[in-house]
Amino acid sequence: MIKIAITKGRIEKQVCQLLQSRGYDMDPIIHKNRELLIETNDGLSMIFGKANDVLTFLEHGIVDIGFVGQDTLDESDFHDYYDMLDLNIGKCYFAVAAYPEYKTKEFHRRKRIASKYTKVAKEYFNSKQEDVEIIKLEGSVELGPVVGLSDAIVDIVETGTTLKENGLEVIEEILPVSARVIVNMASMKLRREEIEAFLEQVDQVKEELQ
Repeated sequence: MIKIAITKGRIEKQVCQLLQSRGYDMDPIIHKNRELLIETNDGLSMIFGKANDVLTFLEHGIVDIGFVGQDTLDESDFHDYYDMLDLNIGKCYFAVAAYPEYKTKEFHRRKRIASKYTKVAKEYFNSKQEDVEIIKLEGSVELGPVVGLSDAIVDIVETGTTLKENGLEVIEEILPVSARVIVNMASMKLRREEIEAFLEQVDQVKEELQ
């Protein structure tokens, strides 16, 4: 039985649709209530959790395969996995966003940047050789410039609607983001044939849907 961890929410729904289109029995998943671990008739054991928890389950060998967003991987310090597939679902991007005047404003101090993704933000501004102050925010990051906490934000942008509603705009795109399939290294050694057969099914349906 292949053990899989899937990020709850949008990725969960899209992955289940993808697997269902390939003939996997997703009824127990689609009609689940509050169950967080479900076994299907196709030999799949699925855990549903927050994105960071998916990495934790994979790191400790609780699951063989994880479905998780690139944003979570970019922000994490855990790298002992095989990045096997880009599913091309859940597509969005990291961006710097601010009020329009940010582009022409002269700063006589370090810029203040608010973000949930402090690692991504730090690496981006380091690559531009800019010394900025990174401020960690967990909730509505758009509030940073609105309340005067920060000059700009680094966040994930999908449609940009929330930015526009708060008077902000994308200043610069940083990195694309989509859902990835990652595999535990030990699992790949022990169950390569079974895992590769499953990944081939996933990859085929991904290609068909594009």
